[in-house]
Amino acid sequence: MMAPRSYDRAMASEPAPAVELHSAAVARGGRTIWEHGDFTVPRGALVVVIGPNGSGKTTLLQVILGLLPVSGGSVRVLGDEPRRGDPRIGYVPQNYTATIGNAVRARDLVALGLAGGRWGLGRLDAEERERVQRTLEAVGADDFADQRMSTLSGGQQQRVAIAQALVSRPDLLLLDEPLANLDMRNQNEVVELLDAIRAEGDMTVIVVAHDLNPLLSVLTGAVYLLDGHPHYDEIGEVVDEKLLTHLYGTRIRVVHTAQGDMFTRSGR
Repeated sequence: MMAPRSYDRAMASEPAPAVELHSAAVARGGRTIWEHGDFTVPRGALVVVIGPNGSGKTTLLQVILGLLPVSGGSVRVLGDEPRRGDPRIGYVPQNYTATIGNAVRARDLVALGLAGGRWGLGRLDAEERERVQRTLEAVGADDFADQRMSTLSGGQQQRVAIAQALVSRPDLLLLDEPLANLDMRNQNEVVELLDAIRAEGDMTVIVVAHDLNPLLSVLTGAVYLLDGHPHYDEIGEVVDEKLLTHLYGTRIRVVHTAQGDMFTRSGR
């Protein structure tokens, strides 16, 4: 499967990191959500954002998207200050498909990601229609592209939502809880899709997730929100019993199987 990225990048000897935080802090209603954010997410990474409920995971995505300013320090995204509507960023919000009308076809939803206010495929030119088609094929959604979103399974809807975020050919893809409410098979299929997008498209992917386990085999790094401070490290350093136990406030075990696989579990 090939991700839909056939355009040439501007040549640069050292492209800017995907995300950089320098002493960054965020506040809402006078309350600090997190502070002392100092880390860099490299280009081409597949990164998970983890932390307990209310720690500011979705807030971090909003900062990257330019929807929420920092209250202190600085943030740079793809070398620039965050700005709302940056075409270099694709975004799949949590429970996005629940807000879509019953009559919308999968193909039309993907076209909206390319056409913006020019609703529907009829307003697209031939090259744009071809790009929509290639994107649907890239995420494995071609077989149900002309069905209404309301008739699709949760996993199929998630593929279409990802396609809409990809059709504009972003450099950075953000997903907020894309595995929520999916069964194990659909979770695995979405994880494999994200890995292929990152590996074949040279795209940086950042995923907010409640459960690490479905993603562990494909992750390169993690942002973890610990004691009100966001940190970044390679995934091997983050999957640590002491760190995860501290992070979630309950005993977390890291289990290694005879086949070399790894997963986490709570309890003794």
